[in-house]
Amino acid sequence: MKFSRLALATIVTALASTTALAHTGHEHAASFATGFVHPWSGLDHLLAMVAVGLWAGINGGRALWAWPVTFASVMVAGGALAMGGARVPAVEPGILASVIVLGLLALGAIRLPVAAGIALVAVFALLHGYAHGAELPLEVAGVTYALGFALATALLHAVGLGVACLSTGERGLSLARGAGALVAVSGVVLAFI
Repeated sequence: MKFSRLALATIVTALASTTALAHTGHEHAASFATGFVHPWSGLDHLLAMVAVGLWAGINGGRALWAWPVTFASVMVAGGALAMGGARVPAVEPGILASVIVLGLLALGAIRLPVAAGIALVAVFALLHGYAHGAELPLEVAGVTYALGFALATALLHAVGLGVACLSTGERGLSLARGAGALVAVSGVVLAFI
């Protein structure tokens, strides 16, 4: 069997080619995935979002849903501010502060009125959302990117809620508080690297 150079070149090209996205609409899937990955790829985001769930779980009651829902909602608004070109000062120091403060709140099992917790997580969420929006890649769609990072955030909150809610009794509270300590210490370390 004889192979011509053209046949050989065709086979090599076919085997070495990358995926071609010749159809429109794929940017939305890529946008969602890019947004979904973003909170998981930054330790500061990941720790703060888990800590919101952890602290909400320790507090219980309406905080179980109000603080995570507030965080995710305000975070999307913060992302929209960044995508719209608004300027928010001290975003990175504020994000680091959120990790430390939320970790300390969980460590101390600090109970706040639900409204006070909403106000606190809203400030932190605005900063995290702004960072997500400011890091929006040019080639992705903003709305689906925001949906991606909102879903990832909800899942990270659920991890924290799960740890807190499964940590029952005095021993369990110690586990949840220990997780808060780990978050706070990690935030301090992040501030120095």
